[in-house]
Amino acid sequence: MEKKWRQKMRRWITNQLDLPEDVMMDFPRITMVGQIHIYIENHKGLLSFSDKEIRILLSQGQLLIKGKAFVIKTILPEEILLEGKIEQVLFIPE
Repeated sequence: MEKKWRQKMRRWITNQLDLPEDVMMDFPRITMVGQIHIYIENHKGLLSFSDKEIRILLSQGQLLIKGKAFVIKTILPEEILLEGKIEQVLFIPE
């Protein structure tokens, strides 16, 4: 109950102050360049990684990326840059 109330309050403040939703609502920012790069900001951790699949924890679920020849180019506490042939990006809610 408290989580829903807090989320509604954040959304209201975001709308009233015209702030970026990804920052206030703890949403991930995902930038994809063609099928070769994907950059994920505001994640909560790496759950699994192989050359064909990566699973990333988000504040409201998980992000599953499937493809081929994956290489993590950059990994920081809240950012990941992944290279390879991206075939599918799937959001899995909590």
